[in-house]
Order: sequence, then C-alpha cells, then structure tokens
Amino acid sequence: MTVIKIAKPYRSAVGIMLLNKNAEVFVGHRIDTKSEAWQMPQGGIDWGESPEQAVFRELWEETGVVKDKVTILRESDDWFHYELPPYLAETLWRGRYRGQRQKWFAMQFNGTDSDINIQTDRPEFNEWKWAEPLKLPEMIVPFKRDLYAAIVEDFKPLLLSLTQKA
Repeated sequence: MTVIKIAKPYRSAVGIMLLNKNAEVFVGHRIDTKSEAWQMPQGGIDWGESPEQAVFRELWEETGVVKDKVTILRESDDWFHYELPPYLAETLWRGRYRGQRQKWFAMQFNGTDSDINIQTDRPEFNEWKWAEPLKLPEMIVPFKRDLYAAIVEDFKPLLLSLTQKA
C-alpha cells in the first residue's frame, strides 16, 4: 500500500508595519514567549474578510489603535510565506497549517504613543517599543527571519523616503 502525504495548506493572514513619524516600526514582545523575540502585529484573515478588513481588525486587537489613527501607505504586491518549525506545525492552529501566507501593509501611525494600548481584550504582547526597520530581521524568532528580511526589502523604497522626511 502506498501512502500519499498531502502537504498542509498555508493559513491566510495579514501583517502590519506600523510606522511612527520618525519612520520607526512598532514591535511587540509576545506574551507566550520568554525569548527576546519582537514582532510586528499580524494575524489570520477570518472567513469572508478581505485583507484590508483583517488588517484593521488585527491592528485594533493587538495594539488598541483605531482605524482613524492610521493611513495605509502601501500594500505588498505579493503574499509572503513562512513555514512553521515541525514542533509548532503539529500544535499551533490545531495542526492544520504548515505556516502562513501573509499580505503586508505599511501604515503611517498618525496618533501619539498614548493611543497605543496593548492591554486589549485578548492581549498578545506584554510590552512594545519603536524599532529601526532594518533591524527587524534580527529581532524576530529565527524561523521568521527570512520573512522579515523580505518584507523590509519590499518596503525599502517607502522606508527610505520616510527616513528622508523624518
């Protein structure tokens, strides 16, 4: 008997590069890890939801920032993918996915730091800070470093123009 193993699908998701007036990026430290990993807000796209609808929901759920405090500067042309390490793929999202395919959005944050509240209904971060965009790949968990490098590269022209204005 031949056993055919079918690869698990990717979970559809969005990611947010939230930029302040100094062209720094919001990063949060996840509640569920003790490592020194910091990440940008991200999360799954719910059934029937567009990426743009999901990005505003995720922004609110993870940072407490409301839609009228941001401006979308750019949406990635492509979807970015990452694979979960095997030990996570078996447990995360009930083992249904191999990783995520993400649509990323660069957003200008038009509020003040006091508009950010990570103590949401279901907090994901226990602290947050502003970070230099080029340092993002070294701040994230190892299995997402290539993803973050690709996102930074994709948004680099935008980041450079914002840095010159800051």
